[in-house]
Amino acid sequence: MRLTKIETAKAPAALGPYSQAIKAGDFLYCSGQVPLVAETGELVTGGVKEQTRQSLENLKQVLSVAGVDFNSVVKTTIYLTDLGDFAVVNETYASFCGEVAPARATVEVSALPKGAMVEIDAVAYLGK
Repeated sequence: MRLTKIETAKAPAALGPYSQAIKAGDFLYCSGQVPLVAETGELVTGGVKEQTRQSLENLKQVLSVAGVDFNSVVKTTIYLTDLGDFAVVNETYASFCGEVAPARATVEVSALPKGAMVEIDAVAYLGK
């Protein structure tokens, strides 16, 4: 199986030795997106709601360059530094879900890159 690197300048550049996404067969594996503004590389201003929206907007850009949208997402993982933010994150996340909400896990972590409060990764199906 051939692996294809997917990247776009419309989402933040990788902060380490990884790709924004990898196409493997009929699937797209998207790395976690933290709420960085692509143009500046800095955290978006605001709280967890704004950070969730920015993380999802970044993920949307990565999906788009691969030719799909949130309707193709089959699985996501949300990483939160405070599980007490679950309801706020859920509300924002719901506005991005496709016709069928993907399977999902949400976990609390002790810290995220750049001091972010949220990070979201995804797996999307690219088949017809």
